Amino acid sequence: MISFECDYNNGAHPQVMRHLMETNGEQTLTYGFDVYSDNAKEKIRRACGCPEADVFFLVGGTQANATVIDGMLRSFEAVITVDTGHIAIHEAGAIEARGHKVIALKEEQGKLRADDLRAYMEWFSADESRDHLAQPGMVYISFPTEYGTLYSTEEIERIYATCQTYGLQLFIDGARLGYGLAASPDVTLPWLARHCDAFYIGGTKVGALCGEAVVFPRGNAPRCFFSIVKQHGALLAKGRLTGVQFDALFSVSAADPSSSSAIDRSSLHSADSVGNRPHDEGEPLYLSISRHAIDMAMRLKALLQQNGFRLYIDSPTNQQFVIIDNDRVRELEQKVLFTHWGPYDAGHTVCRFVTSWATTENDLEALQFIVHR
Repeated sequence: MISFECDYNNGAHPQVMRHLMETNGEQTLTYGFDVYSDNAKEKIRRACGCPEADVFFLVGGTQANATVIDGMLRSFEAVITVDTGHIAIHEAGAIEARGHKVIALKEEQGKLRADDLRAYMEWFSADESRDHLAQPGMVYISFPTEYGTLYSTEEIERIYATCQTYGLQLFIDGARLGYGLAASPDVTLPWLARHCDAFYIGGTKVGALCGEAVVFPRGNAPRCFFSIVKQHGALLAKGRLTGVQFDALFSVSAADPSSSSAIDRSSLHSADSVGNRPHDEGEPLYLSISRHAIDMAMRLKALLQQNGFRLYIDSPTNQQFVIIDNDRVRELEQKVLFTHWGPYDAGHTVCRFVTSWATTENDLEALQFIVHR
């Protein structure tokens, strides 16, 4: 079996594992107060171009979403997203479990439209009974979206401007942020940091064993956010686990002087292991391995289309959605792991194929052999 099922069913990138092993015998401070976490936070601040940023490492994406949303909202406030938003459908009611209503607006290619957000807020503001409603306090979007699509800078600017008009905070889910940045023609980490109130850099799906880096770009973390993280069960006692990993992911070269342990680049992307794209000089490992995933995804898309698969949505990122005849779905699933996203019609299913930092040339060649007719 070959797997295109998701981007978090591998272990960690070899350089991340090497850094973990090299530092394994050391004793450090706990709960993220270690030197590696400090190094990683400083590297992230530099990569984001915001030296005053507050950075916190949390264990996973659902914990990051639930903790940030609960920490930034008051008890009676709600969060606005789209009806395909991760917090609306794939987090087991984690947001509602903390007492915050999720207001789901209609998506368009997985995205929230600024005009729809404005229309909702105008309706809310005009309602004489609004004090009896859950009060909107935040907007949540994902970059990339759950359908692998991307917001342009103009779209995010319009959403953020609408948020500011109505006193809403903008929070960006970055579980796959590396892949979004690698595929986007205009969104960068520094630009993103200037156009939201909080976001996170996903590690779990982009080269780490686990962990997400939550960034409050203007030093605007909620009061006592460390305690809020702990209260949500999102804090590791061995905080170095995430710190060491992000220290490796945001190293820009083997000779990075700010790294407490230099990272050897020699194992990156051999053809028989984790792809063939070299680590670009001057670019964090996080972005370099994300670009590899996008290279693989574009080749995957072409491969699927050349073999008669119809795109459900034209995604520029590492998630590719295709419409497949149900008989062929049953045939393919005997040899390939992929996600059955949902029915398209009585005879077809929307299926998702995903690449990652770990996708290889051999994976694509094997898939080509299986699907070729």
